[in-house]
Amino acid sequence: MRIIPGEIKTGQLHAYLLGAVAPRPICFASTIDSNGVPNLAPFSFFNVFGSNPPVLVFSPARRVRDNTVKHTLDNIYATKEVVVNVVSYDMVQQTSLASCEYPADVDEFVKAGFTPLASEFVKPFRVKESPAQLECKVLQVIETGQNGGAGNLIICEIVCMHLDDNVLDEHGKIDPHKIDLVARMGGDHYCRASGAAVFDVPKPNLQLGIGVDALPQNIRNSTILTGNELGMLGNSTAIPVVGEMLYDDRLTEIMREYEQDETGRRNALHAYAKDLLQRHELDKAWQVLLSGE
Repeated sequence: MRIIPGEIKTGQLHAYLLGAVAPRPICFASTIDSNGVPNLAPFSFFNVFGSNPPVLVFSPARRVRDNTVKHTLDNIYATKEVVVNVVSYDMVQQTSLASCEYPADVDEFVKAGFTPLASEFVKPFRVKESPAQLECKVLQVIETGQNGGAGNLIICEIVCMHLDDNVLDEHGKIDPHKIDLVARMGGDHYCRASGAAVFDVPKPNLQLGIGVDALPQNIRNSTILTGNELGMLGNSTAIPVVGEMLYDDRLTEIMREYEQDETGRRNALHAYAKDLLQRHELDKAWQVLLSGE
């Protein structure tokens, strides 16, 4: 499929964008209007864009269907303050409820059953149930257009961050399984960023990885190993020297079974290495692969 903006309806393009650019973290924005009435609304056009100064940006886009703007944007213009609360799995249904288009004088804290907490540096309330609450001053609002679907980039500086101690590990860092965040996908779909959904990818070495192009040709052209697995091997700083292999049962079995079949032996070794890589046993995977050379 090939999509050119302007050649399809904005609503269709909007749906494709939400499905393709995902998952997106959720900004649960707390604001107040000029009369002090609180407002809560979630937005998934959101992320952080720096730490010195700490800056986040979110966008309450103009509604596609009727080109109206949301109360959050009106309140931002009125007060230049906002609290961004992250959304955990335990509060996602209430957060969705707060997205209903209630009249401006309706308090979504009450409607959605959330507990307001006084902020320290800004007037909008924090959401007690949120495991991380970011008090922000608005630096700038950039309107990207005047038609339905246009974004309004609200650029904020974080002036205070509140963390629930219960989401921290023994080293004082945020544990993804404890904070249990959710994110938006396309349509009605969400995803939960904890449990089996969380996996680790080691950051690249401070020294340069050798790269996929430097792998031995039979490994690089493997019909068994995927691009992900080649990437793991390519992140090594050097091709290791094959030492004396401690043959385990599987390796011994492969060597015996395919003693007279070079292609079969290579494929079996690659399949075994693939399993080792999936278990993050990189050194052993290298030894298995190179033993077939």
